[in-house]
Parts: sequence; structure tokens; C-alpha cells
Amino acid sequence: MALDGAFLRHIKKELEEKLLGGRVDKIHQPNREELVVAFRTREAAYKVLFSARANSARVHFTTIPLENPKQPPMLCMLLRKKLQGAKLTAIRQPELERLLHFDFDTVNELGDHVTLTLTMEIMGRYSNIILSDENGKIIDALKRVDAEMSSQRLVLPGLTYQLPPPQHKLCPLSTPSQQVVEALKELPKDMELSKGYLAVLQGVSPIVCRELAHQVGRGRELTVKTLDEEQLFRAGFFYQQMRDTVEAVSGKPYMAVSPQGKPMDFSFLDIHQYGSGAVVKGCETFSQLLDEFYRERDQQERMRVREADLLRLLSNHSERLARKIGVQQGELEQCGKREELRVAGDLISANLYAIPKGAPFADLENFYEEGQPTLRVKLDPALTPNQNAQKYYKEYRKAKTAEEKLNEQIAIAQRELEYLDTVLDALARAETERDLSEIRAELQEQGYLKKLRSKKEKPAAVSAPLSFTTSDGFTVLVGRNNRQNDLLTRKLANNNDIWFHTKNIPGSHTVLVTQGRAPTEKAMEEAAVLAARHSKAKDSAQVPVDYTQVRNVSKPQGAKPGKVIYVNYKTMFVDPA
Repeated sequence: MALDGAFLRHIKKELEEKLLGGRVDKIHQPNREELVVAFRTREAAYKVLFSARANSARVHFTTIPLENPKQPPMLCMLLRKKLQGAKLTAIRQPELERLLHFDFDTVNELGDHVTLTLTMEIMGRYSNIILSDENGKIIDALKRVDAEMSSQRLVLPGLTYQLPPPQHKLCPLSTPSQQVVEALKELPKDMELSKGYLAVLQGVSPIVCRELAHQVGRGRELTVKTLDEEQLFRAGFFYQQMRDTVEAVSGKPYMAVSPQGKPMDFSFLDIHQYGSGAVVKGCETFSQLLDEFYRERDQQERMRVREADLLRLLSNHSERLARKIGVQQGELEQCGKREELRVAGDLISANLYAIPKGAPFADLENFYEEGQPTLRVKLDPALTPNQNAQKYYKEYRKAKTAEEKLNEQIAIAQRELEYLDTVLDALARAETERDLSEIRAELQEQGYLKKLRSKKEKPAAVSAPLSFTTSDGFTVLVGRNNRQNDLLTRKLANNNDIWFHTKNIPGSHTVLVTQGRAPTEKAMEEAAVLAARHSKAKDSAQVPVDYTQVRNVSKPQGAKPGKVIYVNYKTMFVDPA
């Protein structure tokens, strides 16, 4: 699942056919590892994605809309200054190295035409995007590499750009088949043929090497030592076919998809190695293939990066509250022994005449228990018996007051912990940057995040809840976060609509819109399933869902967002799947 040099050669051809002569229109940096450069040509406008992500580094045309930050990063502003309006004159690839040089003709501050080069390096976690001038001096890079990070190759402004260290492998563009066969013979005899191809060839990924070995062995796994003369001939023959395809850039984009529909791998060659374990489908263009292959995974990765600070904030608050509740419950357990203090005070008061002053303890008959057993009561020798009794009474009153306060504080902390659980659930279901923005706004309103916006800026508006239609035509609205839940239940829903929520489980407010009609059993069940699917219990088998009319739902004064109470409800059990 790697974008190799041969695949990149096909991408290069695709980019050259449409972009050469075009000019840079806009530059955006959606996140710290990706750039989107918009080009405008005489024929059309195109967007090119430059991604330096460790697990999905690539460059290609893209049609996926990416949300950009309000304030562009420093590198983005530099590229806008240097490349805005620049003309793309060439795209270069050294042999089958996994990098492309984009040469731009632009005008500098003095009005002179100069050539600037934007280099996309695709090297796993070392992937980078580097801007250099006409003399090869680095202007800046997406990832700066200093001496502490690497002793072989520095990437810093002012230094001369150097190509990555060579791999000392055979380049298919210039290596005949016989030379590859001879190189295979020199490898350790127990090495698999697919790994042998990978060891001697430059610019081809494991899937290509496995495909060549699959064709040589007709589906059987081979090692270098098991190759007979016919198989050695086939090894050279299928290599030559692959070489001709790469040299002529005549490959087609193919993607292997698992039976469950999950993309597994891609190549510029037809894929046969998976047999019935995968479905191989072709795409119209190489860029379309990469867009489709990485769409879902990249979206999840972008969201994961953007929500990391929120998750850390909520987790820290939740852990702190849990520890606080644990400590307070321990103190409350100690307060539960306050009756012993009162009994001690009563026994001392009833036996003042019999307790000598200065005694460290007194053995007194406990008349509160049947049989009046003897109870040893500890005393302070420095106090009189009456003062000892008053001390016990004072500690009793103190423990009683502490119990009341602790019960109150524990209840407040538990409500806050329940609220944070609802925010964590909404964060887990967030799908877009707007969802995250609304969660941020909610946390700012509740004091968990500092408000960074200016006084003139209006608060972020609450977006509309999700809308679904049941199989028999009823509309179901589902809130995606606490702010939407409040909007849905308090403003959008009618009193006669049916309100759903998972029982004692964080989740979305769900409303079945009746519009004066009597809801069907099918609509009720599907609405309950939606409520379960949009909750923390979405992976459970049988989920209890409460439902009642909206008129029976109310929000307590001063309650947290999304918090409501409801009466006259019923419960049904549904399977979210």
C-alpha cells in the first residue's frame, strides 16, 4: 500500500497533461502536513493535493473539499507570497525516485523572472515539501530537519537542497531483463522471489513485486533457490513487461478492495495475487484512485488530529472529577461514623460524677445497646469530663455538617462528570470541522476553554440537527451535540412530537416529527434505533431507549447544555445494528 516511483511516474504524466503552462491561483494549508494548490489553465481549474503525512504521503489532483483554518500557517503565507500567479513550466522526476520537482516561473521583488522549485518528497515518515530558489538554496520546508534530527541530510532555509541518499538499486528505466535475472541469482537462496524483486529494483512497491512473483510462479510462492531455467526466463519476461509499462507510462489505475468494501492496495498493474480474497476494480484516473483510496482514512486522521486537544481536555477534567469524587466518598464514609461520637458524648454526660479528672479513658455502660455492654471511651486528660463530652458533641456536629456538604459536592461533581460524558460522546461522533467548532463553542460557554474571539465577533451559530426519513415517510431529527440537542428539543420540536433518548446512557436527543399524525410502530422503532445508533451504546446488542411526547420533556433551571428531565415515559429495547 505504498505510492512507489513507478506509480508516481504515471501521476507525473497525468499532472503534466493538464497543468503545464497553468498558473497558481490559490494556496491553502488545511493542516500542518498538507498543502492544496489551485491551478488555473486556459481549459479549466484544478486543485492539487500535496500530502506529507507519514502513512499517506502523495501528490495528485483532488476533488475532495478540505476545510482551511481561519489563520493560514507561516509556510502557507510564504508560498502565497512566492508562488501566487507563478507559471508551472516543468515537472521533473529523477529516474524512479519517489519525488517530484515542480518548476515555476515567477517574478521576484525586483521584477526579474526567476525559477522556484517546489519539491514533493514521498518517503514515509520522512516525507516533506520543500521550496528552493533558482540556485538550489532552500527557502523553507514543511518539515525542517536540523543536525539533531539527522546527521546525513539537513533541510533548513539557506542550505543547498540535496536529493535523498540513493538506494543503490537497479532502475527499471535503464536496466535490461537479463541484468535483473543475474542480480536475482546473487541473492540469498532462501529469499522469497517477491522480496528478491524488492531488493534489486528501484521505484517499485511490494504489491508490484508480489504481482511479478505471482505471475512467475503461476500462483505458487517461490524462493530464489527454487527457480529453474523456465522460471528464470519467466522472471525476466514479466519484469520486461512491467518495465515497458513504466517506460511508456501506459499503466492503468487498479485498486484491490476487500469483500467488506475496504480498500486494500493499489497499483498501475492489474492485480491478480489476491484471487477471490479481493475484488479488483479500475478507476478512470490515477488521481481519482488515490482520492477514493485515502478519502475515509484521511478524514478520520484529520479529525483525530483536530480533536486531540479536546479529547485531552475532556479526559483530564473527567479524571480529575473521578479522583475528587473518590476522595469525597472516602471522607463521607468516615462521616458515617458520627453516631459513635454522639453516643460517646451522651455516655460521658450521663457519668460525669463517676469519671475522675485527668483519666485517659473511661469504661462506661452503653445504654443504647441491649444488655448495656461496657464501652471504653477515649478521653483527653487535659480536659474535664464535661469538656470531653462537649468535644465529642462538637465533632459530631462537624461530621454531620460535613456529610451534608459532601453529599452536595458529590452530586454536583457527578452531574458535571455526566455532562462531560455527553461531550465525549458527541466528540466521538463528530464528522466535520463544524461539529468540532460547535463543541469548542459549547466548552467555551461552560468555561472549560478560554474564549479567544474578539468582542465584535458573533458567537458561532448552532447548525441544524441530522435529518432522516423512516421507511413509512416520517421525519426523524437527531442532535449531533448538546447545543443541537437543546435547539431540537426546546425550539424545533412540537409538543406532540415523540422524543427519544437512550436510558441512562449519553446520547443524542432524537425527535420523531408527527405533524399531527399518529406515529406507526415501524416509525417508532426506527426512531429508537437512530437514538441508539447516535449514543455511547451504539456497539451494544440490546439498548434501552426511553420515549415520550415532547411536552413531557423540560430543562431544569441552570442545567448544563443537553440536560433535561422527562416524565410519563415508556422504554423499548432495540438493536442499533
